[in-house]
Amino acid sequence: MLTRTPDRTLTEQLAERFAERIRARLLPAGARLPSVRECARQQGVSPYTVVAAYDKLLAQGLVEARRQRGFFVRDFVQKQAPMPEGQALTAPTKGAKNVLPLTGVGVRLSGSHINATALIRGMFHQASSKPQPGAGVLPIGWLDEARFMGAAVRKITGSSALRDGSLSYGEPMGEPALREALARRMADINIHAQPDQIMTTVGATQALDIVSRTLLKAGDPVMVEEPGWSVEFARLDALGMRVLPVPRGPEGPDLAVMARYCELHAPKLFVSVSVLHNPTGYSLSPGSAHQVLQLAQQHNFHVVEDDTYGHIAADHATRLTALDGLRRTIYVSGFAKILAPNWRVGYLAAPPDLVERLLDTKLLSTLTTPSLLEKALALCIEQGQLRRHADRMRLRLAQARARSVQLALEAGCSFAAEPAGMFGWVETGVDTDMLAQRMLDEGYLIAPGALFHATRRPCTLMRINFCTTQDPAFWRTWKRVVQSG
Repeated sequence: MLTRTPDRTLTEQLAERFAERIRARLLPAGARLPSVRECARQQGVSPYTVVAAYDKLLAQGLVEARRQRGFFVRDFVQKQAPMPEGQALTAPTKGAKNVLPLTGVGVRLSGSHINATALIRGMFHQASSKPQPGAGVLPIGWLDEARFMGAAVRKITGSSALRDGSLSYGEPMGEPALREALARRMADINIHAQPDQIMTTVGATQALDIVSRTLLKAGDPVMVEEPGWSVEFARLDALGMRVLPVPRGPEGPDLAVMARYCELHAPKLFVSVSVLHNPTGYSLSPGSAHQVLQLAQQHNFHVVEDDTYGHIAADHATRLTALDGLRRTIYVSGFAKILAPNWRVGYLAAPPDLVERLLDTKLLSTLTTPSLLEKALALCIEQGQLRRHADRMRLRLAQARARSVQLALEAGCSFAAEPAGMFGWVETGVDTDMLAQRMLDEGYLIAPGALFHATRRPCTLMRINFCTTQDPAFWRTWKRVVQSG
């Protein structure tokens, strides 16, 4: 609730609260603000205060008033892209952007959609000091256990390390010692790659971007699992690709949908999180993996396997790259989920005939990657510190998951997928877009289900981070907000 102070009126406080969320894109373009009456009830102020606050937002150009509909975050409409000659457009899902249905042509459509960067901005723009259920990384307190990283950096930055070239540009492919260590690590999960097939990147996100920029051009169709990582949908859309959402189930992607896409659209790429899928926690079955690779061979597309959560998964989990042997697959991973995210160390492994093309793209974007951090990480891998740390994190995560699941069930939620890994896919029974804004008032950033779909749609699901939802206070607040309507 807002509280009157001598130096700031309730109107100013309310306007600033909305303005801050709009600028941080926690309220996306096109989002409807609560009605005057509803906002007054939620915030415990008079309708006059709400009207005055909305007027301030209008004057700042942050919202627009639509006659008899209410106030909306301003949306800067993009022009519709031209349709290919001779093809007709089928009715799209409302709010879709660059999304192909099973039939018809993908085009860029005007209209609002949930901005996927909201969740990323939430990592930097904390709603409060409380644990954040929508977070995508381990809590800082957990990462304190990786203090061995600091010791490794200090050792690498010793005088001898500096003399051997650590202050100059590193190897374009990445630090040789790290690539050798990664090749041995990948062999432990039955992926056999030579160091000259491995390239380091600025996090796994850049690895995905390098692959897209190398293998695709604007307008190319790309299959992506849905629900899926919201940033991947937004990233491909920003590059002008046409997204083909593939429903993801417990065993893997919907193979019938994939086959139909292949017949209609000849996609160039399929992006998959095989192990501990985000947000569901599903892991690919061997049978589904074989059929995906058969489709790739038959229809001549590449598969990008994002194994970001591989460090907290079992080594024996089914991975497409292990079955394929880096022929049609490109393997992507990183260390943000297990070590300090701001180190931004990721990597990819690719078929030999693609390596030089991928390297050209990396050179044009970042030249090289930070060799000092890569040397330090190589040392941690070689000395077994990373493996021991991962073992501790898996155990701690299992304990957190058990507590969070119990609390969620006691609060009246259910799970749309069997809880596994870092994230839970929770059925709430209410519109989680609306719930997200209400929970922000309470100091909690949640991840509404609509963020994990290619097109905006009402959704009653939300993704929770098991590490940050062990606090009963969050679930008590959640229950109170839901019950208050």
